[in-house]
Amino acid sequence: MAEWEVADDSPGVLLMELLEEPSLEVRGGGETIKAQSSEESSPFCEANSARAASLFKFMGREIPLAHIPNLLSLDLPKVIPITHWDVLAKRLVYRADLPRAGIFQCSLTGLSFQVKSAVTITYRYDTWTEHLSEADWETWVPAGPLFHIEVQPGVVQAVHLPHFICLADVNTSLCSIAHFKSGEMTLERPTRLIAFSAVLENPSFSLLGVLWRRLRSALNSLPMHSSVLIFQQSNAANTFRFYLIPDDNSVKQAIKKEEMECDSKFIPKPPPFKPLFFGCDYQVTTTKPAQITPETRLPFCYRSPKKQQLYVEIYIENMAEEIGLLMTDTRDGIEVWRASLRSGRNSSTVTWALCLLGPAFMKENKTVLCSRMGQLPTILMYLRDANVINSDEEEEVQRQDTRRKRNQILLKLVEKKGRKAQEQLYQILWRQDPCLMEDLELS
Repeated sequence: MAEWEVADDSPGVLLMELLEEPSLEVRGGGETIKAQSSEESSPFCEANSARAASLFKFMGREIPLAHIPNLLSLDLPKVIPITHWDVLAKRLVYRADLPRAGIFQCSLTGLSFQVKSAVTITYRYDTWTEHLSEADWETWVPAGPLFHIEVQPGVVQAVHLPHFICLADVNTSLCSIAHFKSGEMTLERPTRLIAFSAVLENPSFSLLGVLWRRLRSALNSLPMHSSVLIFQQSNAANTFRFYLIPDDNSVKQAIKKEEMECDSKFIPKPPPFKPLFFGCDYQVTTTKPAQITPETRLPFCYRSPKKQQLYVEIYIENMAEEIGLLMTDTRDGIEVWRASLRSGRNSSTVTWALCLLGPAFMKENKTVLCSRMGQLPTILMYLRDANVINSDEEEEVQRQDTRRKRNQILLKLVEKKGRKAQEQLYQILWRQDPCLMEDLELS
């Protein structure tokens, strides 16, 4: 059964509606900037422009634009889909049982549906490389995952297809939604573009995804949202793989599946704090001696989830001290990302502080987490998948009548199960609610 956490009048849903209004007022740098939503322009997102707004005033509060993606993803009613492996398609299939009319977002893919009644929707990722011709690749660049969606006709009023284009200062008329039927591609203009989604109203379903027209003179000036994924190798604790990819969940899923099959340890880190650009190289460096192979430059590009993704391998000989990782744009030397790694002190083999901080963090922030921890259905799902809790314990948590009580029972359960369980919850929280975690870590 589908689960959701908030009512339709929650701040996140109101914010989503507000982002779709034709006129928005955004304040930044002492000036008010109006963002118009039309075929030729779109609502804002964080940009690299010097005059881009930095604060959004909403419900009497000033919210950094960088936090708006988290507000949208955290506060929309979330559906936790049932998943199974399709042997014939060789892909993971999602099934969402939507219980009523409304707008719901898949907690695993970011795909959202606005429906007029209860309905079951099945969907899975597909790959652009299997459907775009060579001529298509010359004209179009993928701007988000490709989805295979099946649903009863006439029930879905709108679908929100994820994209990773930063909409500030771009020509949105270059965006199209691709349909594939019987091997033929047809293109349709989205009803509107919002941050991180292209909205298509009254859709017909087949293979659907967001494409951006390729302008050879301008591709490396098209701003993209991106992600950094870091994995510690299980057979070489001093060695890390560093991936730089578009913010595409289908690519993330493929990388994590491959790395986890090798027992690699995922180290969550925040995304770059500036948009990146396809066709550009980014320099990976460290603040202390390390070997980076095959070279320190990492191209930023789109590669199919079925292909091996590009990465650099970082070998750190002396892991006794904290080391900083940096990434800069090779065109101008501007820093676009920074993070640090710290070695654990109480381990006979070298592991990383991120893997050891869970118990101390939970103890220090237990009271705050009881009141502020959200996305409980998703957190419970991940804990169950990791065999930290069982179905009876999950039901015990869900039976509580307030969010605070549910959080309190969950934290007690995890605490009783020991340090490894607390580490699992710690990493899940970093993945699901980085804004909350950063706030608590820095406070």
